[in-house]
Amino acid sequence: MQKLADETGLAIGVCHLPPGTSKWNKIEHRLFSFITQNWRGKPLLNYPVIVNLIAATTAEAGLHLHSKLNTGTYRPGVKVPDKDVALLNLHRDTFHGEWN
Repeated sequence: MQKLADETGLAIGVCHLPPGTSKWNKIEHRLFSFITQNWRGKPLLNYPVIVNLIAATTAEAGLHLHSKLNTGTYRPGVKVPDKDVALLNLHRDTFHGEWN
């Protein structure tokens, strides 16, 4: 994100939820019941089947979902060296900067 901010001149803000709170927003909570109803009784054989069942879900209010399989790999425990962190233009927000 630092590279994007440098290239575009945009100020990018990243905010995290307070520690100990759910990272699901209210929309995700409300949609999960519709997703589970949609795939009820269907064998979840592989990722494409799951992604397609999620995408085929609609809510009572007419909300339609879009889903896409993330095929990226993310190694656990990757540490960013202090010298790389020092190059980032980071500033704590005045509103609970300790959360980030």
